[in-house]
Amino acid sequence: MLMQIENSDKFFIGGTWMGPQGDYSCHEVINPANGSVSGSVLFGSSADVELAIQAAFDAFPRYSITPVDFRVALLERICAIYERRLDDLAKAITLEMGAPLHHLSRPLQASIGLWHFQAALETLKNFRFETQQGTTLITKEPIGVCSLITPWNWPMNQVVCKVAPALAVGCTMILKPSQNAPYSALILAEILEEAGVPAGVFNMVNGEGRKLGQQLASHPLVDMVSLTGSTQAGSSLTVAGAETIKRMSLELGGKSANIILSDADLEQAVRHGVLHMMSNSGQSCTAPSRMLVPRKKFEEVERIIIKVCSDIKVGDPMDPETMMGPMANERQYNLVRDLIQVGINEGAKILVGGTGNPMKNNEGFYIAPTVFTRVDNKMLIAQEEIFGPVLVVIGYDSEEEAVAIANDSIYGLSGYVYSSNLLRAKEVAKLMRTGMVHLCGAPTDINAPFGGYKKSGNGREWGIAGFDEFLETKSIMGML
Repeated sequence: MLMQIENSDKFFIGGTWMGPQGDYSCHEVINPANGSVSGSVLFGSSADVELAIQAAFDAFPRYSITPVDFRVALLERICAIYERRLDDLAKAITLEMGAPLHHLSRPLQASIGLWHFQAALETLKNFRFETQQGTTLITKEPIGVCSLITPWNWPMNQVVCKVAPALAVGCTMILKPSQNAPYSALILAEILEEAGVPAGVFNMVNGEGRKLGQQLASHPLVDMVSLTGSTQAGSSLTVAGAETIKRMSLELGGKSANIILSDADLEQAVRHGVLHMMSNSGQSCTAPSRMLVPRKKFEEVERIIIKVCSDIKVGDPMDPETMMGPMANERQYNLVRDLIQVGINEGAKILVGGTGNPMKNNEGFYIAPTVFTRVDNKMLIAQEEIFGPVLVVIGYDSEEEAVAIANDSIYGLSGYVYSSNLLRAKEVAKLMRTGMVHLCGAPTDINAPFGGYKKSGNGREWGIAGFDEFLETKSIMGML
């Protein structure tokens, strides 16, 4: 299957589609379901980034002072066009990174971008950019030109949760989407163009992160960098932006603990934890990748896991019955297989799955749901973010030990607690050093602050917190 996108050989800069301004290369996009080439895009150079930054800088003075009603109307148009193109986005996401079309791409991967635009629209309608404190007027003003750098695992989620609030509050931006997931970003640029986003407000350049990221982070005309990516990338770009004292909003890695308490409905809790872990082939920064269970219940837990994993249909992401597709790209496929082998070498018990390709024709970047049990939290597979369908199960003897194991990580993005007593679950959640905790299978709240502690990053996205990331605070004193 080939992907036909009209502007795949262009970048969106200053309100128009244009070809490369300097050196460029052609990048083939690989369909992870079978390893074939599905299409190609052009990668730009520093000359294209320079032009995009200048366009955003020139557009900022006018766009930053547009009335709220103008931006409300703009977001309304974007939502309407996005909804019309949902199927195009879903197919693009499936083709570029392998998410099952019917089980994941259409209902979640593509739709969550619309939800972020809708959430930003509603937040904007009620947001107070000015408040009075005695004789001081406190104003919230757009921070300026923003570099937005996004990954491949949830393309529209991570693009739109940056673009939507930036547009809403009056910022201008340059988007550098993942080189492995360019199709959906190109479609989004077409949506924004059709909606009438003013020239220079939104700009997009495709290219390699290692080549363009440093420029996007260090450029003196850029006021803020918002990155979703690896902890290593976050550290590197923070250094790049340090000389110009930029605001850095970083959503990085995770190794989230899922504490199943002794009073939990074990069947329900384990099933939910496994299915949530294996969703998106484990390629989610908030995946509950460490399942902590009472040691005395290990055998029962293993029995449930085997049954749940046997029910997960792995296969062609275009097949309506497929629940789990391939790894998004060959590099990630090899990394995950290597880490599974590390777990085997470390002596963990491999309950299901392994390094082999579960497809009969051995095509594509597929890895079966893989679960290690009897894992020590000091093992590499319990500390490293594997970013694949690999769950580790760790035993504990007391609630205090469970919390200590959960917090024994360089990451602190998300956490999970399962109990039959919601208040007990809440008390455990308060002890976890993470930016988010899901109680008893609670879904994600798209209006709640999203972000983490420690090496999981800094700053918060989504909802009002997402607006604040793109705003500066000014105090005007002496008002009557």
